[in-house]
Amino acid sequence: MHPELWLVRHGETEWSRSGRHTSTTDLPLTAEGEAVAGSLPARLAGHEFQRVLTSPRLRARRTAELAGFPEAEVSDDLVEWDYGSYEGITTPEIRRSVPDWTVWTHPCPGGESADQVAQRLHHIVDGAAEGRTLVFGHGHALRALTALWLGLPVSDGRLFLLDTATVSILGQERETRAVLRWNA
Repeated sequence: MHPELWLVRHGETEWSRSGRHTSTTDLPLTAEGEAVAGSLPARLAGHEFQRVLTSPRLRARRTAELAGFPEAEVSDDLVEWDYGSYEGITTPEIRRSVPDWTVWTHPCPGGESADQVAQRLHHIVDGAAEGRTLVFGHGHALRALTALWLGLPVSDGRLFLLDTATVSILGQERETRAVLRWNA
């Protein structure tokens, strides 16, 4: 079997609901986030995973737990893009001082660069062994991971909108890495 990466974005938090950039702030899931994450076992049923990884952040670990994987291996490589001084701020607020800002095209003062994000996420791509690896993580980081899986620059993660508590599958079609399922 070719390697597959199964991606699960954490359930909803107060900040994800309001569009506030959340990397290092460790927020719990909302009641809605808990309920939707509680539907993950049915969506993952019938599949065997050779490895299960989670970001160390509470929202990702709780989603993994609700999905039926309380013993998921914690990986610092799966933390969200570090937004630096933009932590807790929405894109419209940032754009008041930096017009047209996006995490994909502009720096995050005091945070990570796209190259830094790519460097750590390459560890996840390179560590995907034969079979299935299930990862629990965050919106921008998982979108960047998808771009890297496909051999694209991190900035192309902007092309992959990812909702909370969704399942996406990266794999191969013959010799070519591909998106097998997205945002399900």
